[in-house]
Amino acid sequence: MNTALDDGLIRRNPCRIKGAGQEVSPERPVLTIAQVHQLAGAVHQRYRALILLAAFGSLRWGEVTALRRSDIDVESGAVRIERQLVEARGGGFAFTSPKSAAGKRTVYVPATIAAELRSHLDQFAGKAADALVFTGTRGKPIRHSHFRQRVWRPAADALNMKGVHVHDLRHMGNILSAAAGASLRELMDRMGHASTRAALIYLHGSDERQRKIASNLDVLARQELAESNRKRQRRPPRGTGVARSS
Repeated sequence: MNTALDDGLIRRNPCRIKGAGQEVSPERPVLTIAQVHQLAGAVHQRYRALILLAAFGSLRWGEVTALRRSDIDVESGAVRIERQLVEARGGGFAFTSPKSAAGKRTVYVPATIAAELRSHLDQFAGKAADALVFTGTRGKPIRHSHFRQRVWRPAADALNMKGVHVHDLRHMGNILSAAAGASLRELMDRMGHASTRAALIYLHGSDERQRKIASNLDVLARQELAESNRKRQRRPPRGTGVARSS
C-alpha cells in the first residue's frame, strides 16, 4: 500500500494506523547490587548462587539452569555457556544450543561470585563433570514456573519488590557491565548477542558516567603533560655546547 501511495495510484494508505510502527515497552526496574544480594539472602541457600550468577554474569534463565560442573572454573571465575535448557510443553526438558553462535561464550564473574559458586558446588551439585550446577531439591532441572512461584515471588514480596522479574537480574548485569566501562564489542560478547541493537540499549549516557569519563581524561592529560615536562627538562638547550667552545 505504501508503494501504491508513492506511485500515486492511491491518495492515502488506508492501512496506516497512528503509532502502530512504534513499540512501547514498559520500563523494567533496575535492581541495585544491594537489592540483588537481599534477594539472594531471602531464598533458600540452594538458589542463592543462581541469583548472583544470573545477575553478575548477565545470563539468561535457560543458560544458567543448563550449566554443568565442568562449565565453571572457580579459580579464574570463568563460566562457559555452551547450551540452554528448554522446557517442553506439557512437561519435560531438552538441552539445545544457544539461539545464535554468539550465545556460545565464556563470561568472567567477580571473585566474590566465584567464591559463592565454589560453596554452592560443594554443597548442592553432583561430583560428576556433567552434573547440573543448579537443580531442585530432588536433583532435577529447575522449571522456571516453579522457581518463580515457590522461590522468587515469596522472596520478592517479602522485600517489597513486587513486579520484579527473574529476567531483571540479567538486565541489571548488562547495565553494570556497561557502567564498568565495557565497550560495545565487549558488551555484545558478554550478553551473547550477534547484533549491536540490544547492546546499544545499555550504553546510554548518564551524568555520573560522563563525570567519570571527564575525570579519567583529566588523569590522562595530567600524566601526559607531566611526562612531557620531564623530558623537556632533561634535554639540554640547543646551541649551548657550540657557544662555549667558540
